[in-house]
Amino acid sequence: MTASSTRRTTAARTRTAAVGAIAVAGALILTGCGDQTDSGGGTKESSSSSSAPLFDKLPAKIQKAGVIKVGTNAEYAPMEYQEGGKIVGVDPDIAAALGKQLGVEFQFTSGSFDGLISSLNSGRYDVAMSSITDTKARQEGLDDKGKKLGPGVDFVDYFTAGTAIYVQKGNPKKIGSIEDLCGQKVAVQHGTTYEQALQKQSKACTTAGKKKLDIEAFDNDTEAQTRVKSGGAVAGVNDYPVAVDIARKADGGNAFEVVGEQVDAGPFGIAVNKENKELTSALEAAVNAIIKDGTYKKVLDKWGAQTGAVDQAAVNSGK
Repeated sequence: MTASSTRRTTAARTRTAAVGAIAVAGALILTGCGDQTDSGGGTKESSSSSSAPLFDKLPAKIQKAGVIKVGTNAEYAPMEYQEGGKIVGVDPDIAAALGKQLGVEFQFTSGSFDGLISSLNSGRYDVAMSSITDTKARQEGLDDKGKKLGPGVDFVDYFTAGTAIYVQKGNPKKIGSIEDLCGQKVAVQHGTTYEQALQKQSKACTTAGKKKLDIEAFDNDTEAQTRVKSGGAVAGVNDYPVAVDIARKADGGNAFEVVGEQVDAGPFGIAVNKENKELTSALEAAVNAIIKDGTYKKVLDKWGAQTGAVDQAAVNSGK
């Protein structure tokens, strides 16, 4: 979800999205993850050996299992969402390409976004991949006030996105930028970096002598969209590719439109336990391999997410 502003970071994953307690909640209890939806995808390689070029870089435990368990929040089309009982989208397709390089299956399970990192650090998942914006706060396990909540995570960055604003079709309130939201009611998913972006903008509004934002934070993005569609909020914010997809698909393209430019663009990263440096290194190599062989570009082209492409993987490049 975007740099502090991305899920769910591509503005502000961005889910395009500075980080609140949700993103770093190493201390949150596992039951906070909510209902889980499993999704297969791909075929396992041998559990003990593989001819895949990067198999030997994986930790022995994962080599033996033949699976990398992935936590996600499958509510962010086109990045990750459920269709026909399966989790599909940009991230699952990138993961499938990584799996071919590494010789293992990436097995996705959907849960609440704000429980992903705590579940990762508890051992439920090997990685979290859900349009998660890489930020220093998430790396260090800090909430938005700098309080230590957990050990943090490492990120293998593979995409970039910023926060985008979407409004009712026709833009009845004539919103042109995030600055126009002063004194307005805005809907957002709780625990995302773009919720933090709105909080930051609200302070900027009051500093400028204007009214603060009236921020309504919901447990999932669908509720936020419904609020905007009904006119209960003048705008919603999301990762840029997600907002564009919402505007294109909702009610056949007649419900929403995206306004202004994406802001606070930052990297999306695959989150990995800080103690699992071997897996982090293997994933970095795999991301670079699919960029080099063209598979990465094909995935982004398929989903219309070319604006988020990066030239190479990076570890902990978020600010």
